[in-house]
Amino acid sequence: MPAFPDDRSEQITAALGALPAGTPVSEVARRLLDLFTSGSLAPGTRLPPERQLASTLGVGRSAVREALAALEILGIVDVRPGSGTYLRGQASAMLPQTLRWGLLIGERNTRELLELRSGLEIFAARLAASRADDAAHEALAGHLERMRASAGDLVAFARADADFHNALAGAAGNPVLVDQLHVVRSLLQVYADRAVHDERDAGIAVDEHEAVFRSVCAADEDAAASAMAVHMATATSRLLGAATETPAS
Repeated sequence: MPAFPDDRSEQITAALGALPAGTPVSEVARRLLDLFTSGSLAPGTRLPPERQLASTLGVGRSAVREALAALEILGIVDVRPGSGTYLRGQASAMLPQTLRWGLLIGERNTRELLELRSGLEIFAARLAASRADDAAHEALAGHLERMRASAGDLVAFARADADFHNALAGAAGNPVLVDQLHVVRSLLQVYADRAVHDERDAGIAVDEHEAVFRSVCAADEDAAASAMAVHMATATSRLLGAATETPAS
């Protein structure tokens, strides 16, 4: 970690400003993230003390402390006892992660996440149809075959299903899209793991994935997007059903 630049406490506190009364810890973290990704602070910059940040933001020190702890876990800041809190990376490296952090520290609505996932998956299928090479086609075919072979083993089926979607996103050739899909899928994983209830559901999913696969191999962007839209409609219905089920005791 490089030595921190000249004291920037006044600049940092001026840029932050007070938060509304009763603001939760997540909003403190968001305000700090906005500042960190603005590009105005160099890596290694030491942040103002907790007391100063709390006074500037108009919140208690505990809220600042919890927000900094969350940002440290995410690798954004480095908290050094007895020394201070330091910004870790470059703004350019942080920017692609903004959505990830926002989703992880904010409140989530399952239906909204499913809508976001649907849009991202459809776009990924469209891009993959125009960009996938022979190696990507081969990988997708392998995952699809695993899905067919594991229809009676829903745990293995879910793994093959996820691998198909990951390979499709990779074939789209857009790392930011891949990152966003990874986050949304992770947040929905607790439901996705129990969304396919039986071999009938698995068979429907295989047919839908087959349609996506054939369209991608044919380099038909519209057909790939349409096939994924059909799949996302049925998958979303299953996931919403799984989200409303009462877990077994």
